[in-house]
This record gives sequence, C-alpha cells and structure tokens, in this order.
Amino acid sequence: MKTDIRVALVGNPNTGKSTLFNVLTGLNQKIGNFPGVTVDKKTGYCILPDGRRAEIIDLPGTYSLYPKSQDESIVFSVLADESNTLKPDLVVVILDASNLKRNLLLYTQVADLKIPVIIALNMIDLANKAGTTIDIDLFAKKLGVPVVPISARKIEGIDKLKTAISYANKIALQEESIDVEAIAPNLIAQIQKELKVENPYFALQLAHQHETLKFLSAKENDTIESLEQEFSFHSQKAQGTETIARYSFINDLLYDTVKKPETAQDESTSNKIDKILTHKVFGFILFFAILLFMFQAIFSWSAYPMELIADLFVWIQDNLHHLLPAGPLASLLVDGVIGGLSGVMVFIPQIAILFAFISILEDTGYMSRVTFMMDKLMRKVGLNGKSVVPLIGGFACAVPSIMSTRTIENWKDRMITIMVTPLVTCSARLPIYTLLIALVVPNRNIWWIFNLQGLALTGMYIFSLVSAVVVAFVFKLILKGRERGYFIMELPVYRMPRWKNVAYSMYERVKTFIMRAGTVIIAISIILWVLASYGPGNRFEQIDKKYQQPQYIKTLNHDEINKAKASEKLESSYAGVLGHVIEPAIRPLGFDWKIGIALITSFAAREVFVGTMATIYSVNGSAEKMESVQQKMHTATNPQTGQPVFTLAVGFSLMMFYAFAMQCASTVAVVYRETKNWRWPAIQFAYMAVLAYVASFIAYHLLK
Repeated sequence: MKTDIRVALVGNPNTGKSTLFNVLTGLNQKIGNFPGVTVDKKTGYCILPDGRRAEIIDLPGTYSLYPKSQDESIVFSVLADESNTLKPDLVVVILDASNLKRNLLLYTQVADLKIPVIIALNMIDLANKAGTTIDIDLFAKKLGVPVVPISARKIEGIDKLKTAISYANKIALQEESIDVEAIAPNLIAQIQKELKVENPYFALQLAHQHETLKFLSAKENDTIESLEQEFSFHSQKAQGTETIARYSFINDLLYDTVKKPETAQDESTSNKIDKILTHKVFGFILFFAILLFMFQAIFSWSAYPMELIADLFVWIQDNLHHLLPAGPLASLLVDGVIGGLSGVMVFIPQIAILFAFISILEDTGYMSRVTFMMDKLMRKVGLNGKSVVPLIGGFACAVPSIMSTRTIENWKDRMITIMVTPLVTCSARLPIYTLLIALVVPNRNIWWIFNLQGLALTGMYIFSLVSAVVVAFVFKLILKGRERGYFIMELPVYRMPRWKNVAYSMYERVKTFIMRAGTVIIAISIILWVLASYGPGNRFEQIDKKYQQPQYIKTLNHDEINKAKASEKLESSYAGVLGHVIEPAIRPLGFDWKIGIALITSFAAREVFVGTMATIYSVNGSAEKMESVQQKMHTATNPQTGQPVFTLAVGFSLMMFYAFAMQCASTVAVVYRETKNWRWPAIQFAYMAVLAYVASFIAYHLLK
C-alpha cells in the first residue's frame, strides 16, 4: 500500500514520544536501521480520517539539534538532508505540557528549518491537574502552527491529532522565533551562496556540524571549513548566542500564554518520593527488595502455567508416538523437534513475567532513578551513569543494550560498557537458571515469605551485576583514555504504568524470544537428533546383537533392554563420540559428556542448552513413558556411581559457567559491528571463557 504522507515524531526524552508512536501505529510497526548507520529506526503506519495512509517515523529523543551522540545526530540528518529517503513531509513536535520551557528549545530549532510543523501538547492532563492554564489558541497564534492538546497515555486527543495531520499545510507557516542571520550574517550568507542553500538556519547548522554530516561531499566540507576560517566562526560561542536568543523568545511566549498557580513552586510529589527512593542508603535497600520480589514472583506466579505447558508437550509427544508409525521420521519429529522445543517453550511464563516487571519499572519512571543512583558507584569503576542503561537493559538482552552504548560520548566508558554488558544475566539465561535451580535447590520457604529457589535466582542476578562492576574496574586500569565522561539526565515524574503498553511489551518480547529461540532450537534439534541417532561404522548393529544374547533376555525385561540399548546407542553415536572427546576438559567442572554436547550446541544461543538436554534425554528415553525435561534430568544417574547426575555442586557449577561464558553468537556479531574491529569480540570471548571455567571449577569443588 502506497504511503501518502510521511510524518516524523520529534521530542525531548521523557515527553511520551514513543507512547504516542505506539498509540498511532498500534501493532502496525517495524524496527530497522537508518540508511547507512546502525542506529535503530522505528516506523509504523496509521490511517488518517480522510482515508490516507501515513508513515510515522519515531526519531531518537534529543534535547537539541546539536547532537551529543550518534542517535541524536540522526534527527538533523533526517529533517534537513533533501536526499534522505526518510525526509518527512510533516514534523509532529511533542511537548510536555508540564515542562514547556525546556521542550520549546528543540521546537524553535526544528521550526526554523522551515518544515511544516504540528505541536502535540502531551500530558495536558498532568498540567491541568497541577493547576497550569495554557491559552492554546494564543499559543498556536504566536507560533503560527496548529497546537493539539493530547494525553498519549490516556489515548485522549489522538483523533484530533490525526485530523490535524490530515489538514496539515504543505508549506511551512510557522513564525520566526529568532533572527538566525544575526548570529553569523556573513558566514550564513556565503554558505547559502556557495552551497545553494535557501534556509539560513540550515546554513548555520552546516557550519556547526559539517564535519559529521555524511550527506556533504568532501568539496562542500572544505568550502565550509575555509569560510569558517575566513569569518573567524567560533561554534560554541555561536551556539551560546543562539540559545540565549531562543530562551528570550520562549520566556516571552510563556509569559503571555501560560499561567501557573502561586503554589506551583512547592515541592512536587515526585521530588518527595525521590527523597526515599533515591536515598543513598534506603534507595539501594529498596532496589534490592524490588529485585527480590521480582524473582520470587517469577518462580511462584509461573509455576502453574509452566506445569500446564510441560504437560501439554508431554501429551503431544505421547500421542504422536502412538499415532505415527515407528521409524526415523517419527523419532525426528517427536524426540528431535518437539522434544527440543518443549524444553524452552515451557519457560514462556517466566520470560513474560520478567518483561512485565521491566516494562512497569520503565513506565513508572523508576528505572531512571536506578540509573541516577548508580552513577556515583559507576564512576568509581571507570563508568558513568549512562552505562547503567545498557547494564539494566542487559537483563532483557545484551544485543540492543550494546547498541544503546552509542549515547556514551566518552570512548573509554563506552568500550568498558560494551565489554562487560554480556555479563549481566539476560533473558536467555533465565531458562537455564530456573531449570537448574528447580533441580538442585529445595522448593521451600524460609522466614515464611522467602522461597529458597527465588532467593537463589535473585542471587544469580545480583552476582551478575557485581561481576560486571568488578570486571569494569579491571578494564578501567587496562584501557587508556583522556576524555572525561559526564552524565546529565532528567528524572521523569512518577506515573502509573500504562497497562496496554506493558501488555504490548510482554507480547513483543515473548514473540521475539519464541522466534529467536524457536528457529535456532529447531535447527539444532534436527542436527542433534541426527548426531544422536546414528553412529560411526556398525556400532548400533553390534549393540542390537549384544542385547539379543540369552544372558540379557533372561535377566532383563523388555523395557529394561530397550532402555539399556538406547543409553548405549546414544553413547556410541556421533554426538556421544563428540561428547567423550571434550569430556576430559570439562570433567574437572563436574560435567559429563551429555552436558558437554549441550555446551557445544549452546554456543549459538545460551537457551539452546535446555533444548539440547531435552533432545538428548528424549532420544535416550522410552517412547512408552514420556516425561518433561525436568523430570528426566532429575532422575538421570551416573552409570559408574549410581548417584544423580545433577547434584547441588554440578547445578551451581553449570550456572557459574553460563553466568560468565559468551554463549551467544548474536552478541559477538553486534560487538564487532559496534567496534568495527574483531579484536574486541575476540578479547571479550577469551576473558569470559577463562572466567567461566575458573568460576565453574571453584563452585564445583567448594560444593562437592
């Protein structure tokens, strides 16, 4: 379907821009990359009241057109570059109605680029609640643009905004905010003449940013550089002059159009709450309590739905074994594909609960407070507060978290953050931890309210954060950098989470998990089934002949013979041979050859470990007695000692291994993409592998 109008959403961070994007586009959106760069681009579509189709682009949040990061530089490139395929026909600038003075700086800059503009005056309900009165008509008249009051969170005023987009003028009619040409008259006039630029503010921005703008040719760059020298242009001084002029205009505008009650200067509710939640002692205690509650809930709330999913897969496998004729194809489907999938899909409820909590913490504004609290601690280990965003984001997935390090200006801080982010426990590790904890940690409460399994999971998450901080400190001593990092952030007001947004976030993250894990696991399960179902030479024939001998037929019943044959065939298969090859290296960690196979296959993605164990134990199991992977692993015994394979020592040894090991091909790829050098992912892989082996060895021998 053809796009009739392209609309860009522009605004400061925390103005509700992304919420508005989700409301306008619903599920009709996609994520890609901006042309030529690896910055995330969100686009979506909505149908306007006149029946036209609008493409909506959610540009990165920024306080100004003068960029401080790669993300922010995208905004000017998209808005100003005529050759950019994403250049919008219309810009919707989102302003926080309760914080207009700060938001209007960006608006005046965008307006001076002379692109048709509409203002979405968001959070109007909060402004009204605070007693702030805005004369919308006078506000719109003074700026010369349509102003639509909305509340994106409450989905109020959205239809009026769509109508305004439908009737938007194709010619920019906004009033001048400042005399741009007065800032550097001779330079601006000459750049307009030499580069054939019509808009004076675009010419001024070229003077400021020409060195980083990819759409300029080398000749154009040289021309601007020589003009700057000719007219003694000082970028920072010019920016200061411009900012003062803009705020003079903004102050006059707000004086005429906005009235606040006399009590407006009183301390806000958010500030009162922050005195507790960001306290240097109580703040960390509360953060720990929230984490503890999260992981208690992940175990207790997910128990029943996980049991239902496990029973469903057992029922499917059981029925397929009876319906399908016995043979390799049936075994591949039931034991390979479905067996492998069942091991991971059972953890969907836990993944959903984890992402629900993360979404709620972000939506309420609490996650910003965590970033603020951590800044002081981060600085001591060579990072800054901006590093907390990727680290906390690492709870979900390291890949987008590493990409988000682009907002960190300091090279050293950014590199350290990239190197330690994969240490934070991501959602792919959650199935491994919960499976192993359920196997080796008793399911009982202490002090009536704390479940031991929930405490163990909380411990693994906190351990991962502590590990990341310690390793960051080591990198601080190794890496050399002269730049000084700084951290400026605005704390949004506390709000009730938008439950529709939470539900959508859960849906998107679970869908991504299923698609990513499912496709990898199906492929690996098929390969693994082949490796586990066939062996070199005539080994399988010899095993069949062995169990046809009288001494076995007389002493063992039919089920026992089948189980013994299956176990011996698995050990003699290609997978078994591979497992036995690496077994001497992993035996000091308490791992057998079956676990060794899982370690190899999970190099593609950590969660494949669970699917691999499910496939191995399905191939090794009995078709007449289907069980969940947890039950199979619980009853697994060492043939030499007769003791359980998964003891407390082995369980925690495995968890320590996965806490450190770089078992994720996607993370390796994104580190290379962000650093543009294979040296960094190689160093990362090597140091994490060494840490994994050492930590696993220590855990096994301490608990053995």
